[in-house]
Amino acid sequence: MDGRAFAGMLALNGLAAIAGLAAPWLLGRIIDEVKAGASLATVDRLALAILVCAVAQTLLSRYASYVGHRFGERTLARIRERFTERVLALPSSAVERAGTGDLTTRGTTDVASVGATLRDAGPDVAIAAVRALFVLVAVFVLDPLLGACGLLSLIGIWFASRWYLRRAMAAYLEEGAANSALAEELASTTGGARTMEALRLERRRLEACRRAIEECRRTRLKTLNLRSVLFPAVDVSHVLPVTAVLLLGGALLMREPSPVTLGTVVAAALYLSRLSEPLNTILEQLELLQSSSASFARVEGLAMAEQPAGVSPVPVDDRIEVSGVRFAYDGGPDVLRGVDLRVRPGERLAIVGPSGAGKTTLGRLLAGMDVPREGSVTVGGVPVAGLDPAQLRERVVLVTQEHHVFLGTVRENLRIAAPSASDAELRAALTAVGADWVDDLPDGLDTDLGHGAHRPDGARAQQLALARVVLADPHTLILDEATALLDPRTARHTERALAALLQGRTVIAIAHRLQTAHDADRVAVMQDGRLTELGTHDELVAAGGAYAALWHSWHGR
Repeated sequence: MDGRAFAGMLALNGLAAIAGLAAPWLLGRIIDEVKAGASLATVDRLALAILVCAVAQTLLSRYASYVGHRFGERTLARIRERFTERVLALPSSAVERAGTGDLTTRGTTDVASVGATLRDAGPDVAIAAVRALFVLVAVFVLDPLLGACGLLSLIGIWFASRWYLRRAMAAYLEEGAANSALAEELASTTGGARTMEALRLERRRLEACRRAIEECRRTRLKTLNLRSVLFPAVDVSHVLPVTAVLLLGGALLMREPSPVTLGTVVAAALYLSRLSEPLNTILEQLELLQSSSASFARVEGLAMAEQPAGVSPVPVDDRIEVSGVRFAYDGGPDVLRGVDLRVRPGERLAIVGPSGAGKTTLGRLLAGMDVPREGSVTVGGVPVAGLDPAQLRERVVLVTQEHHVFLGTVRENLRIAAPSASDAELRAALTAVGADWVDDLPDGLDTDLGHGAHRPDGARAQQLALARVVLADPHTLILDEATALLDPRTARHTERALAALLQGRTVIAIAHRLQTAHDADRVAVMQDGRLTELGTHDELVAAGGAYAALWHSWHGR
């Protein structure tokens, strides 16, 4: 389908270019006929032919542009769909390393740049290339010597373009990376604004943003300098072919007998003057083509992101084992120091400890979002991070305090986790997490959520996320303060409802509310990156260690 559309676009452009070639040749004929003493009727017929060819060229060019834009929009739609599919198929660790800013820039600025090329620059360059080729052929057909003179005069454009192309791709890739880094800095700064204010880190973050902005400015000036060399060279090179042909044609006309006619020289000069328009289009779009090529490389680069090699093995059971795990962020000091843990299938395990003890980091390793520096984290004997994304999402789900409400209805938000779920199943999941407020919405499950529509607060967004978990029905659920935004009474109700609903499944809860630990089968206590205590609530309270101190402190004793 798209192959035929592309061929049709080239064919229409070719016909439009042929129609456009008639006018200079016919004008040359008029000059020669007038010089030879032709009648007014002959001139009128030639002028009418010029008008007909001009109308035909306009209509063909317009339809060719229409076909080219349709081709570009369909191709852009496929690129957007493929980009979304690739992002969703990426391992969680790859998404985390890329960062929100980088993926946002690739999915918006880079995809938009590719779309502009496919919709506008691509068809324009195709039309210009066909017209330029036909113009050069027409000049050679008129007179090979004049054609060779005009072609040699264009050699300056070739050198300028060659110089530009050698440097442009690397420069635009560098500019795209700088834009991603700036977006990441801005996203992290705005997302953690309250934390930075509390810790008085505003100046440090502003300085980081200034450095990112300065890097963007430097890379943009670099690409601007490339354009400032290319465009003046091109502007000068456009004048040379016409000047050279007129000088050579004048010299040939002064010979007796002259090897060319005055009409031939005028037609050749008109052709070469028309060559400036398609060449201008090509060279002006060359900057956009280089920029969009870099953007296309960044969009398609997702296909080269880290993917599990081959078909990942299937875990033999649901047993989770953590053996000798050590982990550090970005080459910093170890956050986890030799953690060993066995989680039995169907067990409810609570992980508690002071802030900075490594609880969240351990949860991320259990969910396959990070890979340990030493040791292993396995499920059923298979490394969790080695599972392909589809298997991982079916087996292990991590729910944190950070939740997202997607643009769409309540039903569409829930069916992300279970596309085939019935309304009865959706309502059962909402009831399980205490989201009875959905029944009070204007349109119930059909109520639009997100920007410009009903905007649920943080607690309700958290309940929607938990309802998606219920619908996803994983065998292992990791809750990292997943009910922190709910009030204590609603949180207790939600936790008990989830526990009843997920009976028989493994639940690992990272919690600051020790009532969650009281209800768990076992409690793991983290301190300074190490697992210091492991046992039931009663056993650890009786032992009088760190957990007992936390428990008594939580109860005000």
